[in-house]
Amino acid sequence: MSYAIFKAAGKQFRAEKGLTVKVPSLPGDPGSKVTFEEILLSSDGEKIRAGQPTVKGAKVVAEIVRHGRDKKIVVFKFKRRGNYRRKTGHRQGFTEITITDVKVG
Repeated sequence: MSYAIFKAAGKQFRAEKGLTVKVPSLPGDPGSKVTFEEILLSSDGEKIRAGQPTVKGAKVVAEIVRHGRDKKIVVFKFKRRGNYRRKTGHRQGFTEITITDVKVG
């Protein structure tokens, strides 16, 4: 089984054909194709190729399934003296993609 480690928005993800992955928000409509050219490591099941920094000729093709927002995290700032408290929340946007093809290069 071939797989690849690719970089999207400064984070690294493992890609195998048919796998569904949540990545940071990408532009595009659901149903459109996305290609990731920045492949850091690839394997065809027998041989592993590590890039320096990327693997030449390797790419991952995926299809956008949906856009959404993750669970809320609470950010609480507090100083023990001076009556300082700030409570805010944050929901990170994501794009769910399904890997359609992995070219190991």
